Amino acid sequence: MAHTHGHAHDDGHDGHDHGLHHHHHAAPGSAPLAFAVGTALNLAFVVIEAVYGVLGHSIALLSDAGHNLGDGLSLAAAWAAALLAQRAPSLRYTYGLRSFSILVALFNAIVLLIAVGAIILEAVERLAAPEPVAGLTVIVVALIGVGVHGVTALFLSGAGLSDLNVKAAYAHMAADAAVGIAVAASGGVILYTGWLRLDPIVSIVVAIAIVVATWRLLRQALDMALDAVPAGIDAERVREHLAHLAGVSTIHDLHIWPMSTTETALTAHLVMPGGHPGDDMLAHIAGELHERFAIGHVTLQIETDPESACRLAPDHVV
Repeated sequence: MAHTHGHAHDDGHDGHDHGLHHHHHAAPGSAPLAFAVGTALNLAFVVIEAVYGVLGHSIALLSDAGHNLGDGLSLAAAWAAALLAQRAPSLRYTYGLRSFSILVALFNAIVLLIAVGAIILEAVERLAAPEPVAGLTVIVVALIGVGVHGVTALFLSGAGLSDLNVKAAYAHMAADAAVGIAVAASGGVILYTGWLRLDPIVSIVVAIAIVVATWRLLRQALDMALDAVPAGIDAERVREHLAHLAGVSTIHDLHIWPMSTTETALTAHLVMPGGHPGDDMLAHIAGELHERFAIGHVTLQIETDPESACRLAPDHVV
């Protein structure tokens, strides 16, 4: 559901500057339910995998449990964000609580990197002094994990993969199922060959995969926390699109930033010497920005006198 409404902006030009604010509200859908089910399944499996990793002396299972803990926390954050995004803004939190998802993503990334450091340290010690590993336990528990990730992916696909947040979680679950198969395979090799060093080797490989994924998450979360242009949006293309609109002579004070891990906002000043184009035209512009660039919260200020200098026109002024 979408709605539009107009603002009057006065910054000293002619007293009649106009703006339009356009915001798309996401439909609740089934994403919160899918995230809730995925969170419950993954966190329950983390407990099972950690217990049997300790009982079976398997660092590979423990490292995968650390990975799955990150998955569970990420799904929980997405679940919380999906619920909080439905809360109405307040006088204090005028954007609502959408940005909570950014803070949780940052926290998750830091915690995961600390956990991975402990996993790698233990794995290196096991390489120097291998310990017996219950290969059958590793196989069974890892295959249970494959089932958990598969069911979670099924629920997420049912929520609709057009939602980028859901699509990313779905891809992550599918990749985790593949990791589970690799861990199960290592358990099989240990069971039949007795090569104990394979367990810490697999755990290190899994840990490296976690670091790569987590480092990307950390950078994205930091960028979002600093109001950087979201990944996947080319700010120059957005500027060119706005600059080439009919009636626009110049554009300035363009800002694009994430309101949450799934929503993007934009503000800009459009200089239109021919006069204000009307609310319908501005609604059309906002709709194009949503369709082409996935920018759903748009505020445009129209300035009709190109001779009047806007104090926000220089690029270095914010």
